[in-house]
Order: sequence, then structure tokens, then C-alpha cells
Amino acid sequence: MNRADAEILWEVASVLARDAANVSLGGGQARPDLPPLLFFTDPDRTPRPWETAARLPAGAGVVFRHFGRKDDRETARRLRDATLARGVRLLIGLDAELAEAVGADGVHLPERALDQAVGIARARPDWRITGAVHSAAALASPGLDALVASPVFAAGGTSGARPPLGLRGFADRVGAAPCPVYALGGIDAGKARDLIGSGACGLAAISAIQTAFGPD
Repeated sequence: MNRADAEILWEVASVLARDAANVSLGGGQARPDLPPLLFFTDPDRTPRPWETAARLPAGAGVVFRHFGRKDDRETARRLRDATLARGVRLLIGLDAELAEAVGADGVHLPERALDQAVGIARARPDWRITGAVHSAAALASPGLDALVASPVFAAGGTSGARPPLGLRGFADRVGAAPCPVYALGGIDAGKARDLIGSGACGLAAISAIQTAFGPD
């Protein structure tokens, strides 16, 4: 665990969430129960995500993306145990059935599945539903509590093939969105403070959170 980086990421995420709650963003008010910081899992880059989840601050969130791995239920249950113990919210990527099975707090939908949000919201009004957006057209998707726009900065993984939005491009997405927007992509402790004033409702990351909060 890198305590200095962890403190920076949590501090900046908390500032963003507070500021977003005080202003209307693109017509959408930030919910007070949205986690300021979202840890996105990845089977390759975060092979034991429950260990990082067990070190996150209370009030943070985890988005479990299993990508069809055979151990998805075992990992989801370990994450649920870790997040409950820490007071951290758990969202399951795409799989509402798995979210139900482990008692998760909601789901995260990839851009290709944003049309499922309205139906899920009707069936589970108690859940939080977030959605990934890479295109401006997807911003208007209904039924979501928050959007996750990426990549803000040059990023690795699947986002590496997409051109970064940059701070101006990200701020434009926030202004056009009907609900709060998280920043994802290339964000680490060195760049996090650049997002203050962008309108982001919080930070989302994979490697940066794994490095900052994960086990040594």
C-alpha cells in the first residue's frame, strides 16, 4: 500500500464528490450515496481484487468486471465479503443475475448494454446503476445514476486504443450529461488534482487504485 498516493486519491475524490453535490451538473444532481472513488477490477491487472477492496476507505466503491471468467462467482463472493466488512459499495459489471446472487449494491453497464438500465432500475430501484460512455451519443442514455467517461488521459488496457478526452473534452461531456460523471482513464495520484473543477463527481481507476491501496 502506498499511503501517500492513497491519501491523494481519496482526498481528491472526496473534493470532487462534494463539489458535484453542490452544483447541478448537466441537469443532474449528484446523489449523496454515490461512492467518490471507484475501483475497477480487471482479471489480468487485478487478479486478487478482494485484497485491495479490503483496504479501501469506507464509502468507496468496487466495480467487479469478470469478463466471463469461470471463477466469477467465487471472486464476487470474496469481494462482497471484503466490501461489507469495509463499508464499501459493490457493483457487478453487466451481470444483474450475479449481482442478485451475491447481494451487490448494483451494476455497472458497458456502453453496448446501456439500454438495459431502465429495466434494471425498474426491477431494482434500490440499486445504483452506472454506465460506461466513450461516445457523446451515449451520454443521453436513461436509467443511470452516474456515467463513467473514459479515457480522460492516455490509458492502458482496452482504453489505450481510444484517444484521450483531455480535461476540456471531459468537462464538455460532464456539461452534456443528464447525470453525474466519473473520470476514468490514465488517472493516478500525479494527475488526480488536475480534475478538480472539471465537474467530475469522483474518480475511477484500475492500476492506480491497485497500486495505492493494494497489498505490498
